[in-house]
Parts: sequence; C-alpha cells; structure tokens
Amino acid sequence: MPTQKNDYGAEKIIVLEGLEPVRKRPAMYIGSTDVNGLHHTATEIIDNSVDEALAGFAKNVWTTIHTNGSVTVVDDGRGIPVDTNAKYGVSALELVMTKLHAGGKFEGTAYKVSGGLHGVGASVVNALSEWMKVTVVRNSKLYQQSYKRGVPTGKISVIPGSSLPPLFPNTATLPTKLLSGTISTFFPDREIFKETQQFEFERIKKSLRERAYLVPKLYFHLFDEAKQQEAHFYFEGGIASLVKDFNRNKVALHDPIFIKQQTESAEIEVVIQYNDTYNETLESFVNVINTAEGGSHVTGFKSALTRSINDYIKKQGGKEEDIVSGDDTREGLTAIVYIKMPSKDLQFEGQTKTKLGNSEIAPLVQTAVKEGLDLYFEEHPGDARTIVEKVLLAKKARLAAKAAKEAIIRKGALEGLGLPGKLADCQEKDPSRSELYLVEGNSAAGTAKQGRDRKFQAILTLRGKVLNTERARLDKIIEFAELKDLIIALGMGIGETMNAEKLRYHRVIIMTDADVDGEHIRTLLLTFFFRHLPEIVTGGYLYIAQPPLFKVESGKTVVYAYSDAERDAALKNLTPKQRETARIQRYKGLGEMNAEQLWETTMDPKNRILIQVRVDEAEQADQVFTMLMGDEVPPRKRFIQTHAKMANLDI
Repeated sequence: MPTQKNDYGAEKIIVLEGLEPVRKRPAMYIGSTDVNGLHHTATEIIDNSVDEALAGFAKNVWTTIHTNGSVTVVDDGRGIPVDTNAKYGVSALELVMTKLHAGGKFEGTAYKVSGGLHGVGASVVNALSEWMKVTVVRNSKLYQQSYKRGVPTGKISVIPGSSLPPLFPNTATLPTKLLSGTISTFFPDREIFKETQQFEFERIKKSLRERAYLVPKLYFHLFDEAKQQEAHFYFEGGIASLVKDFNRNKVALHDPIFIKQQTESAEIEVVIQYNDTYNETLESFVNVINTAEGGSHVTGFKSALTRSINDYIKKQGGKEEDIVSGDDTREGLTAIVYIKMPSKDLQFEGQTKTKLGNSEIAPLVQTAVKEGLDLYFEEHPGDARTIVEKVLLAKKARLAAKAAKEAIIRKGALEGLGLPGKLADCQEKDPSRSELYLVEGNSAAGTAKQGRDRKFQAILTLRGKVLNTERARLDKIIEFAELKDLIIALGMGIGETMNAEKLRYHRVIIMTDADVDGEHIRTLLLTFFFRHLPEIVTGGYLYIAQPPLFKVESGKTVVYAYSDAERDAALKNLTPKQRETARIQRYKGLGEMNAEQLWETTMDPKNRILIQVRVDEAEQADQVFTMLMGDEVPPRKRFIQTHAKMANLDI
C-alpha cells in the first residue's frame, strides 16, 4: 500500500480575519440563508433598537421595507457612540459594525438586558449585506458611515445640524426630526441569500407585534413602501395581553394567572390561562428573543405546574391514583414564560438563540411558579377546582386513548391484520421513497389504485367525511374507523407513543375532489394532522395533490388546465379551426377521470403538481383552526361575513 504524503503543516491553518467567518459560514450566525435567515437579519437590527428601549432610552422603533429591497430601522435612543476607541484606534461605531463581539453588551454596564445575537448582530448583518449605511444622531450632529459587505467605504462623515431628510412615509403621527438615535439601512447580499431577497411585511409585522407585548409602552411602526401598508403596535398589558390574544377565539376557563418574581440573576414573568380546547399553546422568551425550542426556563415551568396541581389534588383529599402527568396538566393550557436577565450571563444552545441553556434558571423558574400557583390556588379556590377538573378529565381521556390503542394493537397482532384492508400498500419499504395517497370514496380510490405505480405509491381509501378532530379527544379519534386506519397505515403511532422515525411514508398526499365537499374533507384532514400528528407537517411530509380542473380537447390535441387562466390560455393557443371544435370538460371529481388520465395529470412525478403543507406561523394557524373548526360560532360567522365577497363559487 503506497505511503500517503503528510502535508498537514502550519501553513494549512487558515485564520479568518474580521467578518470573513460570517461570510464563510453564514448559517452559523443566522441559522440559514433561506427566507428565515433573511428575516433574521432584520430582526437583529430591530433588536438593537429594542435594547435601547429595555435600557430605558428609546420610545419608538420605526421599520421601513423599501421598494428596492432594503430595510431601514430607526430608533430614538442614545445613538451608537462615535468617539474613538483608544484601544483599537477607530470609532466605536466602526468597531460595532465591523468587529465580531464588539458592543456594549458584554460587560453588563451599557445594557443589563438585551436581545442582540451574543453582541454580534449588527456586524453580522453588515457582513451579509451588499451595502449598509448607518447614521447616528448625537449632540445635534449627524454622523454617517457606509459599508460594502462589512468593509467601511470611508471614514465617518460629520454633518452639522440636527435636521434630517424625510425618514418615514407621509404619516402625521411620525416626527420629521430625530433629536437622538440610530438609523440603519441595509441591502441583503444576493450572493448569500440566493433563494430570496424579498422581505415580507407580514413576517416582520408578527415579529414587531410580539415584541410590543414583551416591551410594554414601546411604540413600533412598520411601513412597506411597495405595498403601501403600515402597522403600529403599542401595548401596556404585557404578556397577559398576549395570552388573552392567543385565546381570542376560545372559551377561557378563568382570568389569566400572572406570576412575577425578581431574583438576583433574573426577572421572571409567567402568565397561565386554561381554555376549553384540548390543545397546548406554550410560548417562551428570554429578553425579547422567542426561544422556540424552549430550554431550562420551560423545563422549570413544566415541572412546577405539574407539582403544584398534584399538591393541590392531594391537599383536597385526592388519592395516589388521582396523580396527573405533565401532559395532562397542559391540555387546553395557554402560557407564556418570559425571562429577563443580564446579557453577559446568557447561554444559548446554538447561535440563533432558539433554546436557553442556563441550567441555573430552571430551579429559579420552578420555585417562582410553584410559589405563585400555590398562592393563587389558595386565594381562588373556584379557579383551582376548574383547572383540576380540566386536568383530571384530560387524564381520563389519556387513559381511555391508551386502552383503545392497546386494543387496536392487540387485535391487529392476533388477527394478523397489521395493516388495514382499505390500504393498497406499495412494494417499496424505504419510507423516503414511499408515498401514501389519501383518497375519499370507492370510485376515486379504485381509479387511483389502477393508475398508480404500485412500486412506491400506496392508496388508503377514506369513506365519507372524517371526524372533526378540533372538537374531539384522542380516545374518540382512535375509535373513529377512518382515522384509526390512517394511524395504523402511517405506522408512527399517536399521542404519547408517537415516534416520527417509524413513519412509513415520507410523502403523505391528500387527494380529494376539486369541489366544496373535497375541500371540506381536505380541511378535516389538515385539522387532524395539525392538531394530532404535527410532526408530519413540520417534517415536510404532508402534501396536497392538484388534479386538473379542465380538459381542453380538439381533435388529437389534449391539454389539461389547473385553473381558469390555464384553460383560457389553452384555448388561445389553439388554431381558429380547432377552437370551433374544442370541447371543454370540467372535472368535478377524481372518479370522472380514467386511470390513465389520473396517473398522467395527478400522480406521475414527472407531470403532477404537489403543494407542500408548511406552518410558518404556528400561532396564526392555531387561531385559524380554532375559528374555522371549533365550537364558537360568532368568530366563524364574522369571518364568513368579512370574506364572503372573496369566495369563488363554482356553481
């Protein structure tokens, strides 16, 4: 065997200077370079302005999405310092904008609490921008510096006087002058963000609205020049108002329970409110950061909630068999866990701050929530009884669901029916290559079975409309035949025994008729997946098939159209002679197509159109499902009245 040359020496070690590591590995700093990473850049600059408010200086934050794709963020805080830093020989502004880990958040003096990305937010955004310009208003002067991909294009320029060119759209509520503050404008680098460079008004709006709840009495203003849209947020109620907003379309069982405790290392705020649904909404924040993956503060909260409720049950004479689990205590729970702590002490798991890693926070939150809940239960026995009844009912349903699942498993094993008879399975055993079509009705399912490629495509027949699972507990869902068969076919279980790694198909495709009934069935299935098997949605495994609406045929020319516009275009592309003889068939159901047509238009991977189901805004999706599929009629009636003119009635 030949000896390989060892040329791994000191010269092979590369040191990335300045902001080079950010451009080399952008995902390490902003999570990704897709649409989420793009919006993360705007959030970082916005959070620098929010930090000024948390420090007690800024009252307003203005954000403008410009027509050219750039974004401007303005605050009326102190303005980034512009004097020369003696150690580095450059201005503090240039240091903050061009050096990693340079800022006022590390020693804990300039900012006790902040949401900046470990102090590297401004410089990271600068590094990932084609160009950026920062204007600082201090001491009745304007200080301005521009950058290109993180590198200054020149020194700071000083403009005497405090007058500024128009900063904002023509809105009477906004000032024409800024006495002090920071103005940052940046244009994302197209070399980095190749997927998209377009900022979305609704995404930034949600982010600002969330921060307005977390930082009471701070005004947020958002403008979109291209769409001529604007939004303004200002809340004084804090996270208690946010919980009420989450429960807007639900029946709350009691007033929000607000717990606040100040410790030496952190300020803890928790709000709890149960509703009459079976779903959990638990949001957590550290400073102004949404910790989507939870962390030690959430662990402490969950532990305290379960202990406090179980202690109350015992105190009221409950027996050992009445003890509830953590899952039981979170059915119908809406809660916010909000921690404020010095920036210098923050430890996040991962650069993008989605999970808090400070282990010392868990016992602090646990103590605060336990003491707060114990006191609340003692002072509000009526609410305590309501919560305990809700939790005990959840336990009863959980045990019933477990028994039903075990019965299903036992029956399948004893009778040798591991998979339901309604399932025409595929030959492929690799989930990544396997597809499951959910088809309603024997006629359509029969056509799909004949037209499919049985090597990798399975068909599950659904008869009639499935159960509305927005209004049903797990035990009732498992007893419903169509959903029971679906759960068994998927193979990943449900509830506490769910294991996403056992999913048998990595493309689960809802294929229903292109009419009102078909859309209703699709909505019922989407509700089931969103509420009870969300991992299929978040994993990117759920799709909606798009069968054609029209068949345009003239002689030997056949064109399938998936919209009215495509139908019109198909007719236009025909010769005048062909248009006289053209026949247009409107497909109302899948069963109207023969097997060959269904394969060619809807099931052939080369030709078909599949829509992947994603949930980018979980909170908004939760509210929509509750409104459309829940028990409360007035919100649904208001929605229908508001959007009635937008309905496309295919009569």
